[in-house]
Amino acid sequence: MNDFDLPPQRTAGIRRAETLARKINLLLDVIMSESGKPFDYPAIRDGAQKHGYYLSRTRWSLLKAGKEQTVPEEALRAIAAVFDVDPEYLLQEGGKLPERVEAELELLKSLRRAEVRNFAARALGPVDPETLKAIAKILDEGV
Repeated sequence: MNDFDLPPQRTAGIRRAETLARKINLLLDVIMSESGKPFDYPAIRDGAQKHGYYLSRTRWSLLKAGKEQTVPEEALRAIAAVFDVDPEYLLQEGGKLPERVEAELELLKSLRRAEVRNFAARALGPVDPETLKAIAKILDEGV
């Protein structure tokens, strides 16, 4: 069976679940919990519960995997609150990233550029400062 064999409502439900999973997994990759560590299920469950929704491990696993299901509005609001994003962001196919996510992604890019620069400096050994600046500029433009 392919998308052409499915009723339009079912196809929309599948796409919605896939979009939600992509957004959740991006947030998990980028946003850290208050402890400074990546979110795990207990932190998500506890955060959602603070916002009035009990999120079972099974539902959480299905959400992250993009499995089609009916997701209560309260669940979306609670998950969005845990990550401090607008609930609409979780369901939008495209659109602008939340400011917090953009800032975290920019920080990750900076850290990766610094890692690449440090690796290049170690691999090349002693290099004059002008050459090192030229290499850093090339890396900044390419990364």
